[in-house]
Amino acid sequence: MPADSFVFKEFEVKQSNCAMKVGTDAVLLGAWGKLPEKGHMLDIGTGTGIIAMMAAQRSATLIDAIEIDEDAYREAAENCKNSKWNERIHVHHISFQKFVPSVTKKYDVILSNPPYFSNCVQAASESRTMARHTCNLSFEELVDGIASLLKEDGSFATILPLKEAEDLSAIAKRYGLYTNRITRVKTTCTKPAKRTLMQFGFHKANPVEETLIIENEPEAGSRLNQRTYSTDYKNLTRNFYLNF
Repeated sequence: MPADSFVFKEFEVKQSNCAMKVGTDAVLLGAWGKLPEKGHMLDIGTGTGIIAMMAAQRSATLIDAIEIDEDAYREAAENCKNSKWNERIHVHHISFQKFVPSVTKKYDVILSNPPYFSNCVQAASESRTMARHTCNLSFEELVDGIASLLKEDGSFATILPLKEAEDLSAIAKRYGLYTNRITRVKTTCTKPAKRTLMQFGFHKANPVEETLIIENEPEAGSRLNQRTYSTDYKNLTRNFYLNF
């Protein structure tokens, strides 16, 4: 069972009431997404508020974080309020579809760790279904809203499984958003990639493509549960994880 809270170097994430707990995907996106030194950022589907707080730690951006689930919203609002960046993070209880027409400003960067399952009956609870499945926010709706909220020179970053990443990329192209940076994430070097980190912008360019390996291959004779993390993964996340 996940712990009721997760402690990072500069903030704590309480998560007892949020359907989606702190996970590697959120930490990867929060550490990997390019951020301006200043400006405005939007976090779509903030969950516990982890990505918003990671972004606040990394830059001086002003952050709007939106969450449709009431329990998750309350937890995110409390987490961000208790952080040292509470004056720069504003958490909103609203769906993305309603948020888009309600704002007039444009964003320098948008981050989202979005739902990606298409079968809306797979999860055990309604909150977990909402957090994990696209029944409340389709890729089409997500990209359509992002295209209208993003500045001309802004960027959108996300993380998805490989097939869903291809699907979202195809939709993004129809809205004039093109991948300019791609990192494929592998658990170990001998395993296939399981996630794709992607950054999009309105200007077409040849994307920079990389691979990130999270764990080193276990040494001969080591215990099966004895994991060591790669230097690249440590370097990416060392400002956040306590053990790095």
